[in-house]
Amino acid sequence: MKGRDDGASGHDWASRFPLIVQAVDALRLRSCLIDGEAVCCDDDGLPVFQKLRQRRDDRHVYLCAFDLIELDGKDLRREPIEQRKGALAKLLRGAKLGLQLNEHIAEPGEVVFRHACRLGLEGIVSKRLGSHYVSGRSRYWLKFKNPNAPAVKREAEEDWGKER
Repeated sequence: MKGRDDGASGHDWASRFPLIVQAVDALRLRSCLIDGEAVCCDDDGLPVFQKLRQRRDDRHVYLCAFDLIELDGKDLRREPIEQRKGALAKLLRGAKLGLQLNEHIAEPGEVVFRHACRLGLEGIVSKRLGSHYVSGRSRYWLKFKNPNAPAVKREAEEDWGKER
């Protein structure tokens, strides 16, 4: 698989995350660019960011895929989120263990956020129907963080330390 990188800094992470690479290599396609997050879970199936930082379970890390930016040379960024998610779902149907589709949840944001917090998850990202793909922050994509999640607490502590 050529051109593996994190999309931001150009780092090749292939050797670190073999499960993801094997799953992408098994897809029937010429090329793709998937937006997602590398995830490592605990015994209960909940993501634990600290496991990624400690690098003890890299061979178990999978990609939680939430958007499809390019497929077989076609730029999909101008397509609405519904079409990109549909194409991603089709692409990942039957994918190997290293790729998992982050399903769309059609419920009010506050309900989803409350449930995510109860599970101890880091938070949610809400994308406006019809929105195009934009790298970075967007007024059409809203991120809500669970202030009690360990990763969010750690992030806040690190940011506080930088301010001093």
